[in-house]
Amino acid sequence: MSKHDVVIIGAGPAGSAAAILCAQQGLRVALLEQSTVCRERPGETLPPGIEPLLEQLGIADEVLQGNFIRHAGNWVQWGAARHFSAFGGEPGKPWRGFQIPRRILDNLLLKKTQALGVTVVRPCRARKVIRKNTVVMGLETDNGVFHCSHVIDASGASGWLARRLALPRAVFSPRLLAMYGYARGASAVCDDAPGIIADQDGWCWIAKIGDDSYTWTRLNFDSRQATIIRAPSLFEHLHHVGGVRGADVTWRACQQCAGPGYFIVGDAASVLDPGTSHGVLKAIMSGMMAAHAVVNIRDHPMYHDTIQQQFRHWLNSWFVRDLEKMRELYAAHPASPRWLALNPVAAGQSFRLIQTRLMVFD
Repeated sequence: MSKHDVVIIGAGPAGSAAAILCAQQGLRVALLEQSTVCRERPGETLPPGIEPLLEQLGIADEVLQGNFIRHAGNWVQWGAARHFSAFGGEPGKPWRGFQIPRRILDNLLLKKTQALGVTVVRPCRARKVIRKNTVVMGLETDNGVFHCSHVIDASGASGWLARRLALPRAVFSPRLLAMYGYARGASAVCDDAPGIIADQDGWCWIAKIGDDSYTWTRLNFDSRQATIIRAPSLFEHLHHVGGVRGADVTWRACQQCAGPGYFIVGDAASVLDPGTSHGVLKAIMSGMMAAHAVVNIRDHPMYHDTIQQQFRHWLNSWFVRDLEKMRELYAAHPASPRWLALNPVAAGQSFRLIQTRLMVFD
């Protein structure tokens, strides 16, 4: 049995970011990760302007000196002629994003947690929530019992804590699967910048992530299509590595993403598909915000309800804004998905109003 100030489930960007900020504030932190290695994930793009966050997390130098591919925008083919969509900036000083393989980013963040004295336990699987009345006070795991003042759930799309606490999760799309893969070789198709290409079934994202390394992500609007998912035809000449993988990216959210003794961050709190283009940013920022909330509760315990409410409002509002943008994006798709019209969501509706209209799809 061990006692910590914070126990975090999941060592992805959200969990590691929360662990780093908590440790920087002198909290005793345990970071629990069920896998033995950092795994591949779809989503290697970091948007421009993320450098201040990387600076706060203490990994900016490693990222800036890592010779990662940087680009000033994306190629877009979305029902119109292919065009370049720049991030912005000033003449001669464009804003640039990063292409960082998730495995490398996760390792950088994890090494920083260890350097700050975070107790990293892996492999470790959470089994049961310890509660006193309604307050979360720790976890039972296959590596023992961890008592704490706060649990931060960064378990990813599985939403472990929400399921254990039976928290309702609203669903806003039919089942969606993002299929993705990796390839090696030489290609001039997306060497200068990543690209997204719409077609009759959905869309495909292609990007260069290393000297001779490429990745692709495929989303079909109807996951029940019998079409076998393969690498995009533009990558046919490349050598494909590791096979095709998949991730459940059904649009969903847990409104009660903070409560007595817990915070839920990243994909554990809400999921939209990779078309949002900033899933990693959301993970990092939500993990950091949860850490700030835990520190604020430590310093001002009489305001714990208000701090939890502020976190819920901040994260749920972000989800609603992204939900509305995704609906606008897919409404403009040349083969807009039929399910968009089944549940119209008016712009500006609050999360609470949207949640009362929980959608059920066959």
